Amino acid sequence: MISKIARWIITVLGGITGLITFYYGRSYFDESFEGIRSGIIGGLIAFTLSALIIYALAPKLIQLGRKLVRKIEGEFSKIPTLDMILGSVGILAGLLVTYFISRLLLNIPLPMVGEGLTVLAAIFFAYLGARLATQRGPDLLSFRRMESEPIPTEEEVKELQELKQATRPTIPKILDTSVIIDGRIYDIAKTKFLEGPIVVPEFVLKELRHVADAGDPLKRNRGRRGLDVLNAMQKEADIEIEILNHDFEKDYEENLEVDVKLLKLAKQLNGRVLTNDYNLNKVAEFQGVSVLNINELANAVKPVVIPGEEMTVEVIADGKEANQGLAYLDDGTMIVVENGKAFKGKGIEVSVTSVLQTAAGKMIFAKPRI
Repeated sequence: MISKIARWIITVLGGITGLITFYYGRSYFDESFEGIRSGIIGGLIAFTLSALIIYALAPKLIQLGRKLVRKIEGEFSKIPTLDMILGSVGILAGLLVTYFISRLLLNIPLPMVGEGLTVLAAIFFAYLGARLATQRGPDLLSFRRMESEPIPTEEEVKELQELKQATRPTIPKILDTSVIIDGRIYDIAKTKFLEGPIVVPEFVLKELRHVADAGDPLKRNRGRRGLDVLNAMQKEADIEIEILNHDFEKDYEENLEVDVKLLKLAKQLNGRVLTNDYNLNKVAEFQGVSVLNINELANAVKPVVIPGEEMTVEVIADGKEANQGLAYLDDGTMIVVENGKAFKGKGIEVSVTSVLQTAAGKMIFAKPRI
């Protein structure tokens, strides 16, 4: 319906344009403009022909207009509202300057020179006004705002910072059993790189106690180490740790594994699971639960070693292949030294030949400098 109305409007405007063109041309070539009444038939013919031509071209003109409008809308959507307002003000100011200058330019005796210069002046000053307004306008507004607003005191700035800190959304970090036993979470928490509360669910603590009471001495020591890590973290004033005391057996089935309960809790609290368990990491990724893996963090902060770099290492073991020796960096990164078996128990200078990144970590290959 709108297209039909637009087509008829364009047709009428086209006819009027043809009529005006006819009479303007007739008056231009006939200065006396006599016989204007006799030109009525010609005017009707001009109106009809123009209207018919425009009517035939109207669909394409409407389609072209729609494309042009969408193009303009797309370009204007990229411009901030403040820039549009300031740009409009700048254009109006430029046109106002052009108005006063045009009174001088139009007095130039040469034909069409004054009009041409006026058009060029309008384009130039409109562009200049828009450019200056959009570039300097925000600075002027912010300066005026700074003048009108009182300078906050040191106490007010401190209160504002505390308010922002209090209202900042925090994501709880939920510990699993493996990362507690690992112990590195304590050192990481002390560095204050972790924001938000550190949560230890009751069922994780129960599993940790079960490991600490195991008959296997190695397993028992690992469990007790995890309990010691939790006790140390609770004593640190800068570490926000929370033991989530809740009977989760009511919410989760009793026979569910701890890892399954952990992922369900993470979804419930909208938190992230802290772990160094590779399998749990993959399952969490599949279920859409965010995970922070301590091993990935450790690999990320290891020193960067590039081929050709030289270092001094101590060969402490034999490698899998013949004549290979094994050494380790301070962070535990394994170095495979070709022909290094003969230097076992000695410190030697080696040159790095390649670096291999695996799921278990980084492995460095080197050869002795002879």
